[in-house]
Amino acid sequence: MKLTLPVNIPTSPWALLSETHFKVIPSVRAYLKDWKLQASQIPNSELRKQAIASLEAKQFHCEGGAIYGLLAKRDCRKAIRFIVAYQTISDYLDNLCDRSSSLDPEDFRALHESILQALTPGAELSNYYRFREDQDDGGYLESLVRTCQNVLANVPNYSKIAPTLHELATYYCDLQVHKHVKVEERIPRLKAWFALYQDKFPDLSWYEFSACAGSTLGIFCLVAYSFNQEFSESFAAQIKNSYFPWVQGLHILLDYLIDQEEDRVNGDLNFCFYYPSEDEMTKRFQHFIKKATESVSQLPDTRFHQLINQALLGVYLSDKKVKRQQNVQDVAKRLIRSGGSPAAFFLQNRLVTSHLV
Repeated sequence: MKLTLPVNIPTSPWALLSETHFKVIPSVRAYLKDWKLQASQIPNSELRKQAIASLEAKQFHCEGGAIYGLLAKRDCRKAIRFIVAYQTISDYLDNLCDRSSSLDPEDFRALHESILQALTPGAELSNYYRFREDQDDGGYLESLVRTCQNVLANVPNYSKIAPTLHELATYYCDLQVHKHVKVEERIPRLKAWFALYQDKFPDLSWYEFSACAGSTLGIFCLVAYSFNQEFSESFAAQIKNSYFPWVQGLHILLDYLIDQEEDRVNGDLNFCFYYPSEDEMTKRFQHFIKKATESVSQLPDTRFHQLINQALLGVYLSDKKVKRQQNVQDVAKRLIRSGGSPAAFFLQNRLVTSHLV
């Protein structure tokens, strides 16, 4: 399947929806179909179960992230191929760590070697399962890693984005290790980790920094832009500084906002629990919205990046989980107002289309 229509960078909410519907989602679903077939053939039952569960429950992660493929223009489909494979690695590993009985940081670190190797064309692959009983995935994770490597090997500006990709991925991998260990060790580890970066990010708390580390959006943006001939190392730094911390933080904090009820029931870590009050949390979310808007205003295709920020608000705050939590509904209303009319547009569109599927 090929993208037969020219790829345009959307500058309005309707255009973003149109490009996503007609160009992005068909490509994502074609790639996911192949990965679901491979996942169904994994020999180990537990690994097969978690691979299939991550693909079925988190398809929207790939669909949302792949919107950044539009920035690659004529190479949109190549960028989407990378984004789907990389996000699938992330979602699969998250399932493995969430449902791990070992709570072993060495195990989590070994699993996440796949993330860094996926970003390094030609890197020799490890045995990612070496610290756990479940081992035989039939080459599933290796295939995902190789796919990412193969795409990046043909990116003309890979050398200019490599250090930044690895910096963002290291934040992500460190977070995944610290947040999945024994419950009593999680907060001390996360605080000690943040202390290493606190001088760099004085406007963040330890739990906000952790949230910022948990997003893959900066990596997707970097890879998509790097397909274009006009690219420099200074532009890579500009993209990173625009997306980390503010856009990535907004992304993951919204995810935690709507998951509060189920995380409370399941005893899971949720960074929203650490704000001193609901009012303070709302003000900080509004600060993230403001800073995310400002931080992308220096990038080319400014309107596209701002639409992504507003779409994040609309998509997350229209989730059915919001209706079940009165306190989250109250926060959501204030945040949508802060996001302006495009955020309200994406909210209403998602509410309407969710009833049609």
